[in-house]
Amino acid sequence: MSYQRATRKEWAALAVLVLPVLLLSMDMTVLYFAVPFLSASLEPSATQQLWIVDIYAFMLAGLLITMGTVGDHIGRRRLLMMGGAAFGVASFAAAHAGSAELLIAARAVLGLAGAVLAPSTLSLIRNIFHDPGQRRTAIAVWTAGLSGGAALGPIVSGLLLEHFWWGSVFLINIPVMVLLLILGPMLLPESRSPDPGRFDVLGAVLSLGAVLPSIYGIKELAEDGFRWSHAAVTAAGIVIAVLFFLRQRTAANPLIDLSLFRDRGFSASIGVNLVALFAMVGFLLFSTQWIQLVYGLDPLEAALWTLPAPVAVAIATSVAAQLAKSVRPGFIIGIGMVVATVGFGIMTQLAADSGLAMVVVGATVLSAGVGMAIPLTADMIVSAAPPERVGAVSALPETSNQLGGAFGVAVLGSVGAAVYTNEIDDATGGLPPAAAEAAEGSLGGANEVANQLPPEVGEPLLTAAGEAFTDGMNLAAVAGGAVMLAGAIGAVILMRHVRIPTGETPVPRTERAEPVDAAD
Repeated sequence: MSYQRATRKEWAALAVLVLPVLLLSMDMTVLYFAVPFLSASLEPSATQQLWIVDIYAFMLAGLLITMGTVGDHIGRRRLLMMGGAAFGVASFAAAHAGSAELLIAARAVLGLAGAVLAPSTLSLIRNIFHDPGQRRTAIAVWTAGLSGGAALGPIVSGLLLEHFWWGSVFLINIPVMVLLLILGPMLLPESRSPDPGRFDVLGAVLSLGAVLPSIYGIKELAEDGFRWSHAAVTAAGIVIAVLFFLRQRTAANPLIDLSLFRDRGFSASIGVNLVALFAMVGFLLFSTQWIQLVYGLDPLEAALWTLPAPVAVAIATSVAAQLAKSVRPGFIIGIGMVVATVGFGIMTQLAADSGLAMVVVGATVLSAGVGMAIPLTADMIVSAAPPERVGAVSALPETSNQLGGAFGVAVLGSVGAAVYTNEIDDATGGLPPAAAEAAEGSLGGANEVANQLPPEVGEPLLTAAGEAFTDGMNLAAVAGGAVMLAGAIGAVILMRHVRIPTGETPVPRTERAEPVDAAD
């Protein structure tokens, strides 16, 4: 078959689309180092500080599906430009926020704008790259940008905070968004559904009501342990999710066409995303804490030592795109998840006195394995969608990523916390009740307590805390590896007959490139 091949203009358009995605994921982690500085400036309460950090991810996850559908209705490029403008304005507002309330509001708008950017960029890639091989390469680059931004966030934040005030971590977004607004209309074709029908307002409300409380409840359960209030919020999200899917079965113009789930490649890819992000996000939180609090590096040095992981993702995505030319995607995804399982296996051998190399190698192998799988799942998800619904469907990979990551943090975090709390108990017996409670609550708490104690008491506490945390990390690695291996087996079994997506109907090479469903 002969497909319309991308030219330099299309590859330049890809570069424009990756830039906002890079910032989108950077803003998930850019506050890691800035929180102490903005706390000193704005003096937020403990609850306000949590919302400053979390509201961005909550709004992003809750609105992805809705905003993807809006793009199908009004035009994906138009919505991308609107999102870029909103992201830039909200970044300026966040940088100059004079109170905690204003910063929370600005971060909420950033999350809303981020929910516009992710599905818009992926759906435009679907419409720009008609050749399946080129599209896989483009999605691999998009995936590398998405994962790389999260890794670069703490590093960029640390470098900026050495020279500027905390608001600078938001101001770096503005030049990129200006570039998007200038180059987007020049390089990106407009595309929308020619007959979108009436927008499903009830479905949009239900999707937000399903995702937002689910992620919030799971996150709170992971941080505070089991509480009936958090469990009730999570349960409410699940109930609303059931109502959402019932609505999608009966709505005249549903946000998600549930018939797509009959496609084994589509449904299995959603499952792979959930499993892979469950294991990876849920576990990598351990490795970053271990490098800082057990091995003893400062935050910026720790962030720099995490760089091999996103580099490995970039390489693995390229390898997967090349393999997909001749190997069925189910086998490539299965191999990637087995590689990730090996990374977990390395982490099970970590000890409190291990060298830095073991945790860096383990995290890098783990990330590389996931990097082989995720680009192919994203390609199979968007390729299964009819061109007129690609905006809504393009929101599903990131939505499943957010849900999988939230579940991973909750479950694997709880496994590690249970081991830590059980083992550290003996080392806190002689401490005052408040100090013992803080030390038993987390490794960070134990470090704070130890720093305030005489060396003859603090050092044994640090040693015991490091060993307890590492033991919890080992068990979490076993659980994560088991989940990933099960996912690999499931992917091969369910997708062994699924062929590489072939894209839309081939067109002569001499025809001018146009979006599949362009309608200005």
